[in-house]
Amino acid sequence: MAARIELIVTSGQFSLDGGTWDVDNNVWLVGDDHEVVVIDAAHDADAILAAVGERRLTGIVCTHAHNDHIDAAPELADRTGATIWLHPDDLPLWKQTHPHRDPDAHLVDGQVIEAAGADLTVLYTPGHAPGAVCLHDPGLGVVFTGDTLFAGGPGATGRSYSHFPTIIDSIRDRLLTLPPETRVLTGHGESTTIGAEAPHLREWIARGH
Repeated sequence: MAARIELIVTSGQFSLDGGTWDVDNNVWLVGDDHEVVVIDAAHDADAILAAVGERRLTGIVCTHAHNDHIDAAPELADRTGATIWLHPDDLPLWKQTHPHRDPDAHLVDGQVIEAAGADLTVLYTPGHAPGAVCLHDPGLGVVFTGDTLFAGGPGATGRSYSHFPTIIDSIRDRLLTLPPETRVLTGHGESTTIGAEAPHLREWIARGH
């Protein structure tokens, strides 16, 4: 049975640099009827567990360590035995939310995380956060971009630990080189495709965000 992709949307708050904002987050599940991985355990462990159901949760992959993408990760891991994966460059951000709990394993550019026949290749894409990653599965024709690329442009780079020229380099070199029909499954909001976003790179550079 081929792997499939499921989406649940959870609601909570994003906090950084002394500000707090209400947000809705996309939580992606990739797997089959028997096992599954979660991409970005946001806000609500109970809701994520309900979506997992009776399946074995093998991994919780964090696209980056802003609190709204990781706040439910330790509880979810503790209740399932799943491995929490994070790029080590985002440990300072992780520690702001979970000072007494480390991720279980470090993501490395180019590694492949397997999930019920899906092969999620880690693409290191810093800029929105120092250790931001995307996950590309050519077989499924998707890339999970977290907060690196959205419908309409790059993720925000106006706060601590972010850098606009770096996110532009990541998007240009690691994402816009993917096949144009690749579906872009984002950390918030609507999905898009590489082909829909690629023509606008110069506009994003000109506007500076």
